[in-house]
Amino acid sequence: MYRTILVPLDGSPRAEAILPHVEDLAARYEAKVVFVRVIEPVPYVMGPGPEGIPVMLHEQELKQRADQAREYLKAQQGEFRERGIAASVHILHGPSVEAILEAAEQEDADLIAIASHGRSGLSRVFYGSVAAGILHRADRPLLVVRAQKKLEKADR
Repeated sequence: MYRTILVPLDGSPRAEAILPHVEDLAARYEAKVVFVRVIEPVPYVMGPGPEGIPVMLHEQELKQRADQAREYLKAQQGEFRERGIAASVHILHGPSVEAILEAAEQEDADLIAIASHGRSGLSRVFYGSVAAGILHRADRPLLVVRAQKKLEKADR
């Protein structure tokens, strides 16, 4: 049923809540997993100083973020490969929803699997919701899991 599962991750434990579900589906259907991480543009302000310095610092920041993202996704890829699941990684650039949907199209993903961070109210208005954006615009099946906060020891 599923041949390719696209899994957007942002590096947070909440986003990783989707991983057990993806692992189960990928093993069951012998599907390939495509892990993606979106590097959104970092706004920068040009101030006084030598021309070109702010742009170089901006590019260095983007490269550093992409390197960190690649390292993180490679670790996820390695864990899935250890379990016999084919996996690849892609670093994307741009607005998250658009980048994820474009990657799903390019990879011919049969399923997009994502965890929702469960934002509501004003935080959703200010920060938006990648899961909601994908839900409203995707042209393929979605698996959305609402990530729950882990209980702190004091809460038990």
